[in-house]
Order: sequence, then structure tokens, then C-alpha cells
Amino acid sequence: MVSALIADDEANLARDLSRRLATQWPELKLLPPAENGLRALEVLHRERPEIAFLDIRMPGLSGIEVARQIRHPCLVVFVTAYDEYALAAFDAEAVDYLLKPVDDERLNEAVRRLQRHLRADVTQEPDQALLLRLKQLLDQVPGQQDPTLQWIRASSGEQIHLIAVDDVLYFQARDKYTSVLTRDAEYLIRSSIRALAAQLDAHRFWQVHRATLVNVSCIDAVERDFKGQLLLRLHGREELLSVSRRYASQFDRM
Repeated sequence: MVSALIADDEANLARDLSRRLATQWPELKLLPPAENGLRALEVLHRERPEIAFLDIRMPGLSGIEVARQIRHPCLVVFVTAYDEYALAAFDAEAVDYLLKPVDDERLNEAVRRLQRHLRADVTQEPDQALLLRLKQLLDQVPGQQDPTLQWIRASSGEQIHLIAVDDVLYFQARDKYTSVLTRDAEYLIRSSIRALAAQLDAHRFWQVHRATLVNVSCIDAVERDFKGQLLLRLHGREELLSVSRRYASQFDRM
């Protein structure tokens, strides 16, 4: 049986969503609602439901932060009164994004979308209708047209993680994949360095080699080896990164 968790700090809204889901999807097993983000994460880790309906603004942890820390395959639907979070939902690859108050027709659309995802192969292409809806929401929100990435969906072994771009020290191309390096972990994505460079804030991430993008705020020191090659030392990492001659001029004033 497919199970779902509803997380919302407004108990009456959580009860209303539970009631309407029970009507539209009688076979769905609804877990007791979680009243905040910390409680939601605890239940998600313990019960491992296939679906999570997450309010975005919650005490303890936001719905976005909860989604980042889910450790098992879980379809996430964000439910919020604030459309300015559409960009974060887009980056987090949410299955759906519902604006409160949610009417029955819109909820039924979300239910059908979830059922399609549960029946489909996990490697299928993203739901194009949802992508279009999220892009339309972004167009309606002043100041949210910025296309820069805020989240990275990456793999580590059999697990999929959502990583805040702020936590990334550098990206480095390796064969068919690109490594995403944080202070204490390494993940893999399929995006090329060229594609990432086009989506990242160029003031924050500098290309220092044809295969490497570095978070400038994470540079601890710039050194030279005996051949005059520039090397970067990053906070929290032991390895040194080479800077090719093509990109060395960026460090002339450092």
C-alpha cells in the first residue's frame, strides 16, 4: 500500500488536506500529520512513505530543507501559500507545487500526477506539464526570473541528494559524469561543466580549468608550484586544484 505524510504547522489545513485526499485517493494510507519540519523529517526517516506533502514555511525546518534530507525514494509535493518558492521547487524536482487554498480540481490533478509517477520508471523524463507550470509561476513573481541554480540533485551510491549550491566547493568533470565536491562529501551529476557554467552565478563560481568550476568564496589560498603553475587551496579540502593559463588572469589582483 502506498503511504503519504502531510507536514503543515496549521493543523486545520493538514486535516482538510487529509480529508480530501481520503476522498480522492481512498487506497492511499495517510500517516498522522507532522506539525513542523523536524517532526516531518523524523517520520520520513522512520516510516519511509512513498509520498510527502510538505508545507514550505514550517517551524524547525522548511519544506525545502526537509526535502533535501529525505534518504529514501519519495515523491514530494510542496503545498504553500507563497508562489515565490517556485524556483526552489523547480530545482528540487518536486512532483507538484500546490498553492493554498488548493481546490479539488487542482488536488485531483496532483493525485493523478503522483499516480503516474508511481507507475512509471524512475528514469523517465521530467513531467513537462509541471515544468511549464513552475516556469509560469516564476514569470509571475518579481525578481524570481534569475535562472541561476540554487539546488543540485546529485547521486551518491544508490541515494539521491539535494545539495544547496552554497555548500558546493567545486565541480569537476570526470569521464561521463561531473563530481560535486562539498567539505565532506562527493556526489555525481550528469551535467557538463559548460552547462553548469551557464546556470551558475558567474560572480560566485569561476571556471579555472576546462574541467573545473570553483566556488570563489571557498578559496583559502592561491599558491604557485616550482613551474609557476597556479594552485588553489580550498577550505575543508586537502587536494589542490590547478588553474590553467587560460583562466589565470582572474587571480592577478588576488
